[in-house]
Amino acid sequence: MPPASGAVVLAVAGLAREARIAAGPGVEAVQAGGDADRLRALLAGHTAADLRAVVSFGIAGGLDPALAPGAIVVARAVVSESAAGPEPFPASEPLVAGFRARLSALGARVVVADLAGVEAAVMTPAAKAALRARTGAAAVDMESQVAAAYAAAHGLPFAALRVVCDPAGRALPAFAASALKPNGDPDVSAVLLALLRRDAKFGELVRLARDSGEAFRGLSRARALLGLALGVDA
Repeated sequence: MPPASGAVVLAVAGLAREARIAAGPGVEAVQAGGDADRLRALLAGHTAADLRAVVSFGIAGGLDPALAPGAIVVARAVVSESAAGPEPFPASEPLVAGFRARLSALGARVVVADLAGVEAAVMTPAAKAALRARTGAAAVDMESQVAAAYAAAHGLPFAALRVVCDPAGRALPAFAASALKPNGDPDVSAVLLALLRRDAKFGELVRLARDSGEAFRGLSRARALLGLALGVDA
């Protein structure tokens, strides 16, 4: 059944900041603090009848060594790793074409490539290289596979736009995987505690802040170019 004329685009994010950037006319943004199971539960209770499309939107870890922080990846497909091996969820070709057209002003900063969707953060350059070898993906996040599966289950068009934060050759600080509140906001007390315990180094925080700043600037630029309803035509 086609979506109703007043249907909205569901933007699926991990972080509260990503959801705030995505939000706007014609868009309903949801996020689950980087917890894939929490996101599945949230979407399971969501009514799909009033949705026009599902878009995974936010930042990502780089897998392709050629991609620097701020590079924008429009997904050709999302590869979800399962016990049976990588499982691809193709993106809607019209949505991919529309994203490319709307983001054309950003030139070479935009690439169309596969994304990897994982259940746990990929922290080290070695783990990133291994994931790229298995999937061929250019970047990785923890929401796209959930969003893609939800869209497929409900017969909705799917797309993903993700901006590289930590590049392929850079490790995430060990504390980063647990430095989020359930609502997706940074847990400042957890960061300070990691510094006090020397689980984190100041230089690592500076690099992560620099990378994330570049990624969020890229995400905001892309969002502005996409326009109403995340660029999804009625």
